[in-house]
Amino acid sequence: MSKTVVVALGGNAIQQADEEPTYINQLNNIKKSCKFLSLLVKQGYRLVITHGNGPQVGRLLQQNEEAQNVVPPFPLDVLNAQTQGFIGYMIEQSLLNELKQNHLTVSVVSMMTRVQVSSEDEDYLDPSKPVGTFYTEEEAKQLQVSNRWKMKKDANRGWRRVVPSPKPLRILGADTIRELSENGNIVIAGGGGGIPVICKSTDADVGIEAVIDKDRSGCKLAEEIEADVFMVLTDIDHVYVNYGKADEKALENLTVDELEKYIEEGHFSKGSMGPKVEAALSFAKTGGTSIICALDKAEEALQGQTGTIVNPVEKQVTVS
Repeated sequence: MSKTVVVALGGNAIQQADEEPTYINQLNNIKKSCKFLSLLVKQGYRLVITHGNGPQVGRLLQQNEEAQNVVPPFPLDVLNAQTQGFIGYMIEQSLLNELKQNHLTVSVVSMMTRVQVSSEDEDYLDPSKPVGTFYTEEEAKQLQVSNRWKMKKDANRGWRRVVPSPKPLRILGADTIRELSENGNIVIAGGGGGIPVICKSTDADVGIEAVIDKDRSGCKLAEEIEADVFMVLTDIDHVYVNYGKADEKALENLTVDELEKYIEEGHFSKGSMGPKVEAALSFAKTGGTSIICALDKAEEALQGQTGTIVNPVEKQVTVS
């Protein structure tokens, strides 16, 4: 039986950091990504694809801010839905075209996905999710005053706006996603981490202003559809400690306990690699296999030849 792989596409799969954020540039990046994804389909894997939306939802926020005197702005949950729509469209069409080129007949379905969160999540007190473009420290200070944005330094790349990023509690519609996948469809779901909603037992569900981390919701999605593999595709081949420093080291032959220790020691940035590593570890603890690797190494990583491979908790964790 084919393995089900939940693939979480990193931001570089849609937009490179040094590129102009035009539609054509983003579409071309997605086309390149779909070439690698089609190779996984060719190998017989069943794919459920999710993706980030930080830069895209950040620009929609900016458009809303700048046009608010002309067009009434939309709330952040609606903007999340917009990014699911247009990014899902680009992935669906690009992947279908690539599959046709490889003479593969597989249906691709984009599913608008809501994710249950709590309004009492601690991230509302100290927002952590970066969205939008990078700014200098001086620009960030000005935006904090003029737009009342929360700004934080994002690794070593500059300053970005941050918004609340509550933890996903439940993927709404997970049963449908699983059924679609088991019936042979490639499913694009949970884009941008999902549309954050609060589910009330005595009232209608309500969308809230937040952006859920796509790796955490991808992990939750993989758990709920009982996927075999949770794969985080990013722009580096391995997970490192002391990343960017003279003594940086690719982690190899780790146990789950050792990986947890590195997390506790603070080796992984909260706004960058931290959520990826924590999500991979969390899924491995449920009995599945997690992989963190570069997009162009996905096929090799699934064969155990490269990337950070985190096996189920009772097995050895291999990071190479």
